[in-house]
Amino acid sequence: MCQLLGMNCNTPTDICFSFTGFQKRGGETDVHADGWGIAFFEGCGVRLFLDPQPSAQSPIAELVRNYPIRSLNVIAHIRKATQGVVSLENTHPFQRELWGRYWVYAHNGNLPQFLPQLDSSFLPVGNTDSERIFCWLLQSLRQRFSDAAPSRDELFAAVHELILPLSGMGIFNFMLSNGEWLMAHCSTELSYVVRRAPFNVAHLKDEDVMVDFSKVTTPNDRVAVIATLPLTDNEQWITMQPGSLWLFHEGQAVSHFLTHPSPIKSLSGV
Repeated sequence: MCQLLGMNCNTPTDICFSFTGFQKRGGETDVHADGWGIAFFEGCGVRLFLDPQPSAQSPIAELVRNYPIRSLNVIAHIRKATQGVVSLENTHPFQRELWGRYWVYAHNGNLPQFLPQLDSSFLPVGNTDSERIFCWLLQSLRQRFSDAAPSRDELFAAVHELILPLSGMGIFNFMLSNGEWLMAHCSTELSYVVRRAPFNVAHLKDEDVMVDFSKVTTPNDRVAVIATLPLTDNEQWITMQPGSLWLFHEGQAVSHFLTHPSPIKSLSGV
């Protein structure tokens, strides 16, 4: 299956450490070799890096790994294709504008039977079910709330209601952010860790690299990192329950809903 990585913080933070391990899963420590991408929110803007090459061999990934971009919300994706050819337009994360803000979405799964009717508001550029779902979700939110952006909690409740019918249709792990918060839906596998004071040393699973966060943080910092599989081997990662939707804001999980646990046993990726 594909691999997802997200970060939500209460102060702008770089993701270099986590991305160092995550990058290796794109063709070196795992088999996801069909492209990768990462999106950093910075104020009202988004830095989006996409590459259809495996992340473990990508010069762009090396740039990101060594470039300490600080952001409140980050979403990254490593692809193992099931629907759609291996190409730049099919590489996650996907980005669109809604209510004057950029939204970013990345999906791990396969929902071949979900073929929603799309109007002209949001249309896919590529040919993945993932981008089609993203367009449908934004279209549905715009139809529900018209031209006025709802509150964070209203949005979270609306997304939960909209995805309920999809949760049992197949593998449907995803991350979604508009730069203020990050939502994560666990269909089969997602875990998270919240780093806060007192900070400790963390060691990566996929590469022999460690960092002492107490030397690079302040006592007020708080960072939530979400990943398909834990990135470190000496921290307490929380395993999300399959069939749950989570809301992260200012570096912590602030709410979650249950959807429908996925009946799918075998894993695939988009």
